[in-house]
Amino acid sequence: MKAGDPPEIRYAASGDVSIAYAVLSDGPVDLVYVHGFAGNLQAELENPYYRAFYERLASFSRLILFDRRGTGLSDRMREAPTLETRMDDLRAVLDAAVSERAVVIGTFEAASMCLLFAATYPERVLALVLYNPIAKGTRAPDYPWAEQPDVPPTIDELRRTWGSTAFAEAHAREMAPSFAGDPEFIRHLARAQRFAASPAAAMTIVRMAMDVDVRDVLPVIRVPTLVLHMRTKRGEAEYVTARIPRARRLEVPGPDYMMTLLGESVYDDVERFVESVRGEAPPDTVLATILFTDIVRSTETASQLGDRAWAELVKRHHALVRGHLDRFRGRELDTAGDGFFAMFDGPVRAIRCADAITRAMPELGLQVRAGLHAGECEVVGEKLTGIAVNIGARVASHAGAGEVLVSQTVRDLVAGSGVEFADRGSTELKGVPGEWRLYAVADAAS
Repeated sequence: MKAGDPPEIRYAASGDVSIAYAVLSDGPVDLVYVHGFAGNLQAELENPYYRAFYERLASFSRLILFDRRGTGLSDRMREAPTLETRMDDLRAVLDAAVSERAVVIGTFEAASMCLLFAATYPERVLALVLYNPIAKGTRAPDYPWAEQPDVPPTIDELRRTWGSTAFAEAHAREMAPSFAGDPEFIRHLARAQRFAASPAAAMTIVRMAMDVDVRDVLPVIRVPTLVLHMRTKRGEAEYVTARIPRARRLEVPGPDYMMTLLGESVYDDVERFVESVRGEAPPDTVLATILFTDIVRSTETASQLGDRAWAELVKRHHALVRGHLDRFRGRELDTAGDGFFAMFDGPVRAIRCADAITRAMPELGLQVRAGLHAGECEVVGEKLTGIAVNIGARVASHAGAGEVLVSQTVRDLVAGSGVEFADRGSTELKGVPGEWRLYAVADAAS
């Protein structure tokens, strides 16, 4: 990208949504920047502060930029997107940009999606660079750095002041004090905010950020990870770094903490990190959502129907299950008798698939139980192995007729999706240490 060149902005199709993206430069390694909060490619590439930042990243990479759905030049949201949907958008951009593997940079709440993406699609992620990553959006006893759950006044203030000079000045005082008295910088900042999102879209992003909880995903990250953070975010950054294997942490010196203004020494560190991971082999583990289904009272039903009628009914059952697996992008891994073992790359799709299967079975005169768990699995050829598979099977064994039961991990990963659960309490799972809290799907919101 040369000074004065107009940005070449294209669109990637993610389902029925168009995501605006641009590829800058042609460096030796792909680097995709995932904007925290909201951005607008056109406005940012015309903004001298953003443009200098992007030119610095592009100096050592093939830089890929995009506007998240609902912001900038991308299609507006019909509903608040889940982490799963946002992963689909990132994958669509990488595919459109013909990027097989990329270093992924994610800032603030966008880092949570990047973490989930790296765990789910490790073959597409060469490494992670995270800036002030958020693993959980609301405060908990073991996560004291997040916002309190009750923050409507903050959201109301955002709606009233978003994109105004006053809002930009307050943001600059916190994140870019060296520029807080610069009218030209404030004008550019307020303009960038208005071009990035409407007040309603900004409020939606805040609510989405509060729903995030990817703490269980952190130990599953197997790609090299660099965590950058402000001094005031040290506790949260230490928490995230300690739980990601091979992660290292770097506190940025300030006093300006906007990603576009971190200073040459920080960008040098990022460049050295990116150079160090070139040629890194992909991990042989993935984060997968495991589904097990089983026909309830199959032995009794088979005895009543006889072998031939039962075989025909099982054939119809299998066809119905496979139809729903195709619909929700599930992959059949095994069929043992009258049960299915399948995997999904997203827990929302897995829940909705399981719900659709259990609801459809009465038309065959059958009832099934289903269990779901998300965890790290080892990839062995076309098969998955690991404790997560065993946990999924054990969760299914506790489900009642027509019930979809999920682990706490699954419930946490679909926060904000509209899926509703009934708490089934804690129980022991045979052969698995500790107690496990299970939840029944009450409304899959499909």
